[in-house]
Amino acid sequence: MLILNPNVCVDRTVALGELVPGNVHRTGRAATTLGGKGVNVARVARALADRACIVGFLPRVDAARLEALARGEGAELVGVEVGGDARVATILLESSGRVTVLNEPGVSVDSSGWDALLEQVRARREGHATLVCSGSLPPGSPVDAYARAVSLGRSLGVATVVDATGPVLEAALGEGPDVVSPNLSEAEAVLFGRTDEIVEPTGPDVVERAARAASELVLRGARRAIVSAGSHGAAFSAGASVAWCAAPEVRVVNPIGAGDSLVGGLVHSLEAGEAFDTAVRFALAVASASCEEPLAGGVDAARVHELLGSLGASEPVGAGPG
Repeated sequence: MLILNPNVCVDRTVALGELVPGNVHRTGRAATTLGGKGVNVARVARALADRACIVGFLPRVDAARLEALARGEGAELVGVEVGGDARVATILLESSGRVTVLNEPGVSVDSSGWDALLEQVRARREGHATLVCSGSLPPGSPVDAYARAVSLGRSLGVATVVDATGPVLEAALGEGPDVVSPNLSEAEAVLFGRTDEIVEPTGPDVVERAARAASELVLRGARRAIVSAGSHGAAFSAGASVAWCAAPEVRVVNPIGAGDSLVGGLVHSLEAGEAFDTAVRFALAVASASCEEPLAGGVDAARVHELLGSLGASEPVGAGPG
């Protein structure tokens, strides 16, 4: 798979007992890794023996460092050099399982930079069946950046998967991506104007809300949609109907990157020729397995298949669009 991850960063993952605002903390050494949603997707791909190439903007000050981090984990990273230094994402993992993430914005780019980045996508197309557009955009990026990528993917004859939020996702829907994969909070923000950002939704209507969102995303232009709802599971639609698949119970070590792992698992299964509902079940097993690992996007392939065997069948929720 070819992964467009424009806002590549350096992740610093720090384990500590308890985060107390205003206090000085003593921690162990931070784990420093290549970061970004698409980077997490690529980790899953490698764990499942798939080839993945990450395409992104490479801030000139830290380009060599980013490339060294990529080589250190066997990742294929290419891109367009831009001015400035790399953004840093600080991930604080407490003993209780609570996670705090501090995301920096990244360097500023413009439309001409995106022209060059999409040319890199075109140049790397050979040998890839899917283009994944994953994560936030650097400041200054055009809101239709992923829409342009979807259009390019279609012209190159590859499937397109978009994992984005807000106006960027909304613009991409107009180009008819093959799959969109927001979480429930992200989907409801685009579709219904909700402003809260809740990773783990609550309430008795989670399944119905996720199903409604999946159905509406297809109505808005996506060919297929999967809407994840944290540890509950995910709703999905390919147009004719909407279904729900519950997630397996796991011991959560680090939930960061679970949505990215879901995308990696989904693309792996679809590229293997599996039906969409089968791919969704596999994707949920991958996402759940990734929560048991300390590194975002890290998965144990054997554990994935163990969890897959524990999953129940997906269940219809209601009629889909049309």
